Amino acid sequence: MDMSLTLTTDMALVLGLLVFTVLMLVLEWVRGDLVALLVIVVIGVTRLMPVEQLFDGFAGNAVMSLIAVMIMGAGLDRTGLLGKAASFILRLAGGVETRVSHLINAMVGSMSAIMQSQALATLFMPVVSRLSSRTGIPLKRLLLPMACCILAGTNITMISNSPLILLNDLVASANRNLPPGAQSIEPFPLFAITPVGIPLLLVGLAYFAFLTPRLWPSEEEKQKVTPGRTETYFAEMYGIDGEVMELTVTAESPLVGMSVVEAERLHGAPLILALKTGNEARLAPPADQMIWVGSVLGVLGKREEISEFANNQLCRTQSRLRNFGDMFNPTRAGISEVVIAPNSRWIKQLVGDLRLRKRFGISVLAVTRGDQVFREDVREVSLRPGDTLILHSLWRDLTLAAESRDFVVVTDFPQEEQRPSKIWHAVFFFSLAMGLGLFTDLKLAVAMLVGAVGMLLAGVLNMDEAYHAINWKTIFILACLIPLGGAMDSTGTAAWIAQEVMVYLGDLPQWVLQAFIAILALGFSQVISNVGAAVMMVPMAINIALASGGNPAAYALIVAISTSNTFLLPSANPVLLVVAGPGGYRARDFLRVGLPLTVLILVTTLVTVNLVFNRG
Repeated sequence: MDMSLTLTTDMALVLGLLVFTVLMLVLEWVRGDLVALLVIVVIGVTRLMPVEQLFDGFAGNAVMSLIAVMIMGAGLDRTGLLGKAASFILRLAGGVETRVSHLINAMVGSMSAIMQSQALATLFMPVVSRLSSRTGIPLKRLLLPMACCILAGTNITMISNSPLILLNDLVASANRNLPPGAQSIEPFPLFAITPVGIPLLLVGLAYFAFLTPRLWPSEEEKQKVTPGRTETYFAEMYGIDGEVMELTVTAESPLVGMSVVEAERLHGAPLILALKTGNEARLAPPADQMIWVGSVLGVLGKREEISEFANNQLCRTQSRLRNFGDMFNPTRAGISEVVIAPNSRWIKQLVGDLRLRKRFGISVLAVTRGDQVFREDVREVSLRPGDTLILHSLWRDLTLAAESRDFVVVTDFPQEEQRPSKIWHAVFFFSLAMGLGLFTDLKLAVAMLVGAVGMLLAGVLNMDEAYHAINWKTIFILACLIPLGGAMDSTGTAAWIAQEVMVYLGDLPQWVLQAFIAILALGFSQVISNVGAAVMMVPMAINIALASGGNPAAYALIVAISTSNTFLLPSANPVLLVVAGPGGYRARDFLRVGLPLTVLILVTTLVTVNLVFNRG
């Protein structure tokens, strides 16, 4: 490598553009995607790289791989796979809090190897909320460990986070501008970094296994919890107290032969939200549906009142939702608030006469009118314009009922259609994509697109849902910043920076240089996007490796991993940002948890990368 490089006009332009990009991303005066667009325009106008390569990022391996991974992640979610994961965790946990936490962390850490990290965090939020409500474990003790384990697990494959997906494109750009005689850097296969990623995930799991009780100590939190217990948010939001339990009707029970409405009119009767007779189970059973021996009722009420009613009616109680667990999954069903429209056909009609259970599968829990709240004899309430109804239903049924425009839904709820019948189609095509990426010489983008297109053809998703699943802002920023890395290589800017660094650090051992590069990349990723940090640092790291006689592949990988594992600030990583609000975390929580974990991950990264990729 020529160590007598001088700063040229083109290099100065690239450095100025680099500084401008960092400042804009830090100060957020301009949207990140607009900054990225401005970068690509300036590079094109100033011809800092060949114009024919300027838009390669939009069709690059990194962008197409990320699009395919986002589509496949949405397909897996649409089939209800994550809901089944929640039930699986509860069964394995056996009611022990530490097991619940460990199983969540292990599951999301493993799944993050094959799913895009931000999508996985978003998709698992309702799963963890469900587990929290059913076990009584505070969300604060579950969400941040989950997020950190997702980030640690993304280092197992090359498809889970943007810097690693981008890495091969940056390596290809660097290969085009290597000095004479330098050996080209081989691209990283799909599972090339698995020997590095697995130790990183194990470090994250061990860290939270030992330190979670010390990180969030609380006198009122118990180590033993009741699995399957549904402590709902009904009381806080709507003043409806209680939890969901199951009552099994015995042969001696007076309920045998009664209809649902007759049972609800009994003294002290809880709300009947679900009924299973034989193999048929449904939410919001019609008022005239009969109750027989062996029927299971899903009821809502205070535990002591439900127990008293069960004793009087000779029913067996069960707090674990064995029959209705999937039905009460918050991704499929829940509480909603709707307002009667002024032109509604329901005006002046009794709630009972609307037959909402039979027609739509919807239970009316309460009606509010100004300061009045009707919870008793809701069926006899005559509706008026502006009345608010508190409903419980499957989200799908609520969506269908809302098409009549007799009411307006004022509660956010998941409106996407679930397709549990397509679960094996989704698993097959996802496995096929992984297999093609691992066992064939297909480009990663092609292998991932095979899985995405297969899910679309099989009906796991339709095209509109696929478009919606893609985070276009992330894609746009990624595609527009790739040329910045190319310009650093093609103008010699990265080589010049490496030359200047070696003036001061050239006599230091390799591991010190690697630690310096890792800390620098980590610092940049705290103030700008991890993609931006990777674009800036990978070309520089490769040139420092060439100048110092190190392994360029190892240096590039250290940068990609360091920019991916940002545990210190929620603003530095979208995965942490997803859990910050729901978990009620403050900045000091992230620092207290993230600083020791960052050090552990950094040390583990340096050790494992050198063990796996050190060739000399």
